[in-house]
Amino acid sequence: MLRPYQNDIINRVRKAFLTGYKAPCVVLPCGGGKSIIVAEIAKRTTAKNNNVLFLVHRRELVEQIQRTFSRWGVDMSKTEVMMVQTASRRVSKLIKPSLIITDENHHSKAATYRRIYDAFPDVCRLGVTATPVRLDGSGLGDVNDILIEGVSAKWLIANHYLSPYDYYAPTIADLTGIRILHGEYETKSAEKALLKTAVFGDAIRHYMQLAGGRQAICYCVSVNHSRTMADEFSAAGITAAHIDGGTPKAERDRIIAAFRSGDIKILCNVDLISEGFDVPDCSCAILLRPTKSLTLYIQQSMRCMRYKPGKRAIIIDHVGNYARFGMPDADRKWDLNAKKAKRGQSEAVSDVKVKQCPQCYYTFEPPSFGRSVCPACGYQFSKHERRIEQKDNAELQKISGFILEYEDAAQCRNMQELSVYAKRHGYKQGWVYYQAKNRGWL
Repeated sequence: MLRPYQNDIINRVRKAFLTGYKAPCVVLPCGGGKSIIVAEIAKRTTAKNNNVLFLVHRRELVEQIQRTFSRWGVDMSKTEVMMVQTASRRVSKLIKPSLIITDENHHSKAATYRRIYDAFPDVCRLGVTATPVRLDGSGLGDVNDILIEGVSAKWLIANHYLSPYDYYAPTIADLTGIRILHGEYETKSAEKALLKTAVFGDAIRHYMQLAGGRQAICYCVSVNHSRTMADEFSAAGITAAHIDGGTPKAERDRIIAAFRSGDIKILCNVDLISEGFDVPDCSCAILLRPTKSLTLYIQQSMRCMRYKPGKRAIIIDHVGNYARFGMPDADRKWDLNAKKAKRGQSEAVSDVKVKQCPQCYYTFEPPSFGRSVCPACGYQFSKHERRIEQKDNAELQKISGFILEYEDAAQCRNMQELSVYAKRHGYKQGWVYYQAKNRGWL
């Protein structure tokens, strides 16, 4: 059954076509149900005996979309779901569609997509994406003619379509010196930085402290890094596995099934489990891949926010991605003709400022007025403390992580560490409150 806001988007798409637009782009946050929207549009199109061409950018998504469309009642005899690379090579042999739908539409300026569009210049197109912007900050004005924006991520959370979340950024990786190549962090130098023993050791300890026992997806910088993280989690007694695009289908299905059943707690990958890839629900995302792509950041950080009653997701950002983009659910202004980002600047950086608690590393949007108080530990910011600004050189920042194993409670530096100490020694929460109050933290 369509949600009211999904129905509204479909009606607005229909109105756009009726009023002369040829290539609208639907913008809806991750988890908002874009697949169901396009399934309904494809269903209505094929019900009128018209053909639909649906373009995806990964082979893993073809069968997934076909299953979704079939369940929704789309006439698959009138529907082609194809990888864009395949469709581009076979464009002269394709049956002319009545509608072309482009998944993850922010990719649509690439030559492979343009070749297909150019082959059918009189065919209406529809794109869907959570982030209608390219890595270089450019808009989609040369492939789309109107943006149809749905509800915001904040609205989806408030109305129980996405789970609320807690965001922690105890950055443990020194990103100094990592090269930037084609607007993104270069893999080899990032891998070198992230493969240090201290990095994966602290990542495991932070997982145990903040989300121990939860199912988590861990995003890494390379296949080698991902495999290493899976091995290190396993060696620490936490069941983990790695998958990538080259993992045989049978093995991948086995790993996904084990993750679904809870036999595997940590699923490590590079970016396979990002755009549209269907995996079982989890409640934690571990970010170990620095990125300058807003699209990648949102896709990965919000992967753990699929709604379940009572669920509160946890995002652990070890590479300071929040400092480049703001919070995952920040309100952002989209424009088909967005200006190209300045050199060294990431795409579509949010205007929303972000605070990070110096005591517990909880990261949040501060109130627009008044004195900020950390929602996690109650730390009160002084009026003169500066907000954490978005910085072009955020990749040069190095923030120390937690010290988790203290011999004496006097060593604890914040509420978070007091709570961990109390749990390990069997103390009640009242002890934490008493200690914090005596230290002037409350």
